[in-house]
Amino acid sequence: MENVSVPGKKSPVRNAILGFQHLLAMYSGDILVPLLIGGALGFNAAQMTYLVSMDIFMCGVATLLQIRRTQITGIGLPVVLGCAVEYVAPLQSIGKNFGLGYMYGGIIVAGLFIILIAKPFAHMRKYFPLVVTGSLITLIGFTLMPVAFQNIGGGDATAKAFGNPTHLFLGFFTALVIIVLNIWAKGFLKQISILIGILVGSIVAILMGTVDFAAVGQAHWAQLPQFFYFGVPKFEWSSIATLILAAFTCMIESTGVYFALSDITGRKLEDRDLEHGYRSEGIAAILGGVFNTFPYSTFSQNVGIVQLSGIKKLTPIYYSAFMLMILGLIPKFGAIATLIPASVLGGAMLVMFGMVGAQGIKMLSQVKLNNKNLLIIAVSIGLGLGVTTQPNLFQYLPATVQVIMSNGMVVGSFTAVILNILLNHTALSKKVEE
Repeated sequence: MENVSVPGKKSPVRNAILGFQHLLAMYSGDILVPLLIGGALGFNAAQMTYLVSMDIFMCGVATLLQIRRTQITGIGLPVVLGCAVEYVAPLQSIGKNFGLGYMYGGIIVAGLFIILIAKPFAHMRKYFPLVVTGSLITLIGFTLMPVAFQNIGGGDATAKAFGNPTHLFLGFFTALVIIVLNIWAKGFLKQISILIGILVGSIVAILMGTVDFAAVGQAHWAQLPQFFYFGVPKFEWSSIATLILAAFTCMIESTGVYFALSDITGRKLEDRDLEHGYRSEGIAAILGGVFNTFPYSTFSQNVGIVQLSGIKKLTPIYYSAFMLMILGLIPKFGAIATLIPASVLGGAMLVMFGMVGAQGIKMLSQVKLNNKNLLIIAVSIGLGLGVTTQPNLFQYLPATVQVIMSNGMVVGSFTAVILNILLNHTALSKKVEE
């Protein structure tokens, strides 16, 4: 256990660079959520600046809560936290239909729900065996792949320039750099292959004249967190129920990420470790509601970074967390990271998300592939990928049901859990031929 949490012996410079690589891997996800939600709710420039900056700052705070092990919090694995995509559609819907106060009230209650359910949920680990978590990790990697390709095309699939040769070149060139480094580079260069790929891709983009530096000039020099910046929380049952359901889904996803990282780092997880991990995410969500940002959970993208870099220590993650907090307090510096073209990030995501999916397949290779487990894998991954590629399949259902049914990770994770219970923990298991 100690070999995971003891700081590495690498120099501070190397640890800082490795931490920066983790930061870049999830930075696009960090700023994407506030841009999507703020844009949908009609935020002005000042509001958007606060939302993006404080989201980045709170990602650092939430990460520290998770990696620092205490008597009640922290799983102590190399994880980075951010706002999960499962929350985007529910938050947009609540903000539009009820107002920001109800959105943040729901976030706070969802955080309390996670804290209260942390202990019993951790004892339910028998319902999340490798066949479930492996299917979920595989599904996470593969359902995120369309996001990678959307970024490779330029980020906005409705834009006229989407998929133009410049975007495609930058995206696939970045992926190629990362692949080449992983094949031929050794040692430290191989460990930071994703960072080098993003930097090389960005430099090429600058030389091609596709980078706009205006965002840096417009950003503020400092922005401090404020309590209830957009207003005090308000509470309404359907908003709360929607966010609790999203939180429950994120807990299942986080469980899969925990076990994926446990497999990579070679550290066995106990129920108490899981309880501490869930509780940290609950506290982070409450803080998000208080400071009017978002709920936070473990970023699955980090699995790909850990797998590719081979770095299993926590020291680089500490650097990443503190860097996130600094970037959040200094929006002008944080804006520099927004200069990275979407196509370059997409190229890096292509490799990272593929590695997440591959890690899930590796976990599934350890599963006894009898008919019961094959059914769980086939149906959960099939449904998850299906609704991801055809979200309009449920367009005639009520809006609240659409939010749930059009999310591949939600559908796939619940399917895997339910089928595992039915086929491995009830009398129905005897009906399935081994």
